Amino acid sequence: MRKRNLSMMGLLLVSGLFTSCAQKSPYNNDDFQIQTVEVTNKADLGIMIWEISVNGQAGNTVPVPAGQLDGAPVLGYVFPTSLQPTDVGFGDTEGIVALALTSHPDFDDTPLWDENNDSVFDNDGIIWHPHWVVLAKDDRVAGGLSVKQFKKADKTVVLPPTNPGMPMYMDSPGYPVTAKNNSIKVVVPHYRMNNKTDFNYDGVAAFMKVNTSDDGLPMLGVYEVFSVASGDLSLPYTVK
Repeated sequence: MRKRNLSMMGLLLVSGLFTSCAQKSPYNNDDFQIQTVEVTNKADLGIMIWEISVNGQAGNTVPVPAGQLDGAPVLGYVFPTSLQPTDVGFGDTEGIVALALTSHPDFDDTPLWDENNDSVFDNDGIIWHPHWVVLAKDDRVAGGLSVKQFKKADKTVVLPPTNPGMPMYMDSPGYPVTAKNNSIKVVVPHYRMNNKTDFNYDGVAAFMKVNTSDDGLPMLGVYEVFSVASGDLSLPYTVK
């Protein structure tokens, strides 16, 4: 059943891809045209290296600030996976677990981490950083997906202790991210993902946007998909 759900999600997102590619996006450039995606297991170190390579310069393009949280742009290099939410610290819930490397200058959602090392912990949202998220089908946005939300009063929701305090299935795990030349990489310890070393994944480059004013839209939705490594989001890649 889960594989079937993933397939349906893939078809939906690819449909959004063709819609979004018809749009004139200021961010749709070679920096987000994926060449390859790769997850490599370093068993001797107990880590995995997740990497996306692009035609241009990875991480070079960052969002233009909106000046406020509502409508704030978010750019992301995203790894959708076949992992379960419980593997990365969430409760048992439906959706696609993805590791997203994001940049967004209007807000900081990594309160535990000082990515630019200036001793201020709430001013570095523009620095590329990781999030675990659970993605859900969402027809309200062109990309067809959003980060899964929940009501603040719902006490049954389980989030990792490093979550940023938003009513979404999102975590701010603080893994190191490095963007150099045409590649962006993130290092993930085995123990931070339930020691899972055998799973499927894909690569997506996308534009997202924050919404805090319209109840008819998601809090964080996918509005444009620039490229998909597999072409159809079938999660065909396995850990090396």
